[in-house]
Amino acid sequence: MNRRNMLTSGMAMVWLAVLGGLAVSAQDKYTAKVPGGLAFSEFRGYEGWQAISISRSEKAVAVILGNPAMIAAYQAGIPGNGKPVPGGARMAKIHWKPKPNQFFPDATVPGDLLNVDFMVKDSKRFADSGGWGWAVFDYNAASNTFTPGTTAGTPPQGNDAKCGLACHTAVKSRDYVFTDYGKR
Repeated sequence: MNRRNMLTSGMAMVWLAVLGGLAVSAQDKYTAKVPGGLAFSEFRGYEGWQAISISRSEKAVAVILGNPAMIAAYQAGIPGNGKPVPGGARMAKIHWKPKPNQFFPDATVPGDLLNVDFMVKDSKRFADSGGWGWAVFDYNAASNTFTPGTTAGTPPQGNDAKCGLACHTAVKSRDYVFTDYGKR
């Protein structure tokens, strides 16, 4: 092998090592899991779910999404009618830092991603938390990874599958669901 071929081969091997390192360091968000068993992978496809509602505070702007079972429950009048949410219903809430729209500053739009919250109705698996399992996954932009939420997050959250129970107990009569389905 001549010197030029050795140099070309060496450069190719360096690039392969760099690309391989990037592939290994990039996290598949669906591998993240909170203590107590609730995993990001249980909500695969949440990005395409129908919008239920939005929420906004000074610290975060959010969209609340529902899987088809949750949307059907809302359309049947749940939770306002006092009936329980059916098993398998799932919700996702995506939080971003609020920022003004660059073209219309009076409007608030999503800025940096903060975290993604999930809840699933599974009365057998989560019998001791109102039949619901919760999870919060904080987003780290520098590493493009998700990790279980903590009390240092925005908003502060516990980091197990029962993290939402204390807060959601305020709406126990609505089967632990705060959000109303906006009229369409």
